[in-house]
Amino acid sequence: MTRLTTTFAALSDETRLAMVERLMAVGELPAGDLVADASISGPAVSRHLKVLRNAGLVKQRAEGTKRLYSVRPEALQAVAGWTMDHKAFWQSGLERLDALLAEETS
Repeated sequence: MTRLTTTFAALSDETRLAMVERLMAVGELPAGDLVADASISGPAVSRHLKVLRNAGLVKQRAEGTKRLYSVRPEALQAVAGWTMDHKAFWQSGLERLDALLAEETS
């Protein structure tokens, strides 16, 4: 659960979430491209990428002087797995609420 807590904490920042979504949409990108997409400085992007790396959400590889980033699918599978494990809880609660609302409108 600790790893998932770190993952959710990293994704709770809208800049980091946008970076992960961009990497998911287009694939591997150099840090410079992520700087161009963000309205923040290069050092700030680097700090956000460090948080994402430490959370295990992205991986970094070097190609010459460039640092290329990509999403780690297994990290997102863990989030999806957690979500699906809890789907039954939310679904049953929503069904009870729907039934209660239907009773009140009858």
